[in-house]
Amino acid sequence: MTAHVPVLYKEIIHALQPKRSGRYVDCTLGAGGHARGILEACTPDGLLLGFDVDPQALALSRETLAPYEGRTHLVQASYTTLKSQLEKLGWDSVDGIVLDLGASSMQFDTAERGFSFMQDGPLDMRFGVNATQSAADIINTFDEADIADIIFRYGEDRDARRIARAIVGNRPLHTTRELVAVIEKASPRRGERVHPATQTFQALRIFVNGELDSVESILPQAVSALSVGGVCAVISFHSLEDRIVKDYFREQSKELVNPPYERLYEVERKAVVKIINKKPIIASDEEIKDNSRARSAKLRVIEKL
Repeated sequence: MTAHVPVLYKEIIHALQPKRSGRYVDCTLGAGGHARGILEACTPDGLLLGFDVDPQALALSRETLAPYEGRTHLVQASYTTLKSQLEKLGWDSVDGIVLDLGASSMQFDTAERGFSFMQDGPLDMRFGVNATQSAADIINTFDEADIADIIFRYGEDRDARRIARAIVGNRPLHTTRELVAVIEKASPRRGERVHPATQTFQALRIFVNGELDSVESILPQAVSALSVGGVCAVISFHSLEDRIVKDYFREQSKELVNPPYERLYEVERKAVVKIINKKPIIASDEEIKDNSRARSAKLRVIEKL
């Protein structure tokens, strides 16, 4: 079997510069590709804490990382529990953290997970057991206005109201193929490159898994956990995720000093991080040719001061 190569693999390893005796965190293990590269680079005694809420992904990453047994701590949990997991291990700080946000290629390729509009399967879209509502629950029980709001807010789809109206008018819907047929009829968009179901499926997945809330929760924990000189590298695939990451890193890179005779800030502080790349790092043409998913990937990197 050919080893899975994750998006922006070389760029992640270059950013983290893993070293001997270092401690690293992969917040989104997936198939274990980034984690394997980190462990290989920090041989012989570097350690890695890895997270994934998806039991299938965790099982796969355990196989991938089997050669590094004894140097890994893999947990089925949300990366939002980073602080408590580090406390359990007795790690007061780490040298590098990687976040590869969104759904994995493996999840998109598994029809029964319901992530892809290209394959027929149940409308599920849950990353793991923490998500209580499936996409089918939302599609079949939420009112039209709420469905439209989800599609517009998380999918940024201009046809959100039209699609929501069509969904409610054709309920119940239980499979991805049924939902795609409704969307295609409500929003045909002939001649456009993007499939009309793309944004609705994206919006449902983000809402089902609380992805944006999770990103907002992990970033302060990640920055706090880094040692001086430690690096956090975040890959995002969606403009809303990228905006959250960009804005938080920018805010943490600013020095907060009150001017004379004024009090603009409750707490003054020096800059907490240094932004390594002012503009996001994107995949090369060669990588995009091999993996079309890399086309929308944006990597932002900061260093703890």
